[in-house]
Parts: sequence; structure tokens; C-alpha cells
Amino acid sequence: MLHHISIRTADIHRSIAFYECLGFTISDRFTTGYTLACWMEGLSGRIELIQIPEPKPAPDAFGDEHYVGYYHLSFDLTELAANLSSWLASFETALQTASLPAPQILLAPTQQVIGENVYEVAFIKDPDGLPLELIYRQK
Repeated sequence: MLHHISIRTADIHRSIAFYECLGFTISDRFTTGYTLACWMEGLSGRIELIQIPEPKPAPDAFGDEHYVGYYHLSFDLTELAANLSSWLASFETALQTASLPAPQILLAPTQQVIGENVYEVAFIKDPDGLPLELIYRQK
């Protein structure tokens, strides 16, 4: 069983606000040696945010076709919305209400066939530029 996914962030407070808009809530706050951290739960999973005191930009995992390593997190929104476009619109409204900028869209919602299923798929960036995949299984 997967316990959590850890995300290193330049600004933990900004990232907390972003992931709260995405549907996560803080379950635990703690420190990891010299820095702030927290676990957040939501969308059937747990993430860990860790503040990095002297951050460097993340590699462009989405745009660099030669990048090797972790690529993205993927969130299934099938049970949360009528379609991906409407979910994205409500997410942008939640970000605006939290005084956060609209997410950068890496890939606008598009259909993709995976096995015998048809999905709507989109990619956005989190506040630190990490790609997040949003999927919605069409019925």
C-alpha cells in the first residue's frame, strides 16, 4: 500500500492553499530536521509537503521529452464532477477565492483511449511547476 507522495516546495503555505483547493486537507504538521512539513489527505491519497529553504527550479518533466524520473501525479476526478472542464472551472474559482493565480495549463482537456476506457485528460502545474494530471473516465 502506498503511504504518501512527498513534494518539496519553495513555499509551503502557498502549496498548502493550492492543494486545499484541489481537495486536500492537512492531517498532520511537523518538522523534518530544519524545515516545515505536513501531510495532507484527499482525493483518496496522502501527500507530504516539505518546505525547501533554498529552492532551485524543478526540472521540466512535462516539456523535456528526454527527462527520466518521476513524471507526474495523477488525480481521478470521475466521482467529483460532471466533466473535466467544469471541474477545472470550479478549481480556478476556488484558487481565485484563495487569492492564488489560475493554474498554468500544460494540456487542455482532451480525450484519450486507455485500454477499453475513454478518459478526458488534462495537465496543470502546481505552484512549484510540478505537472499534475487530471483524469475523468467517461461513462
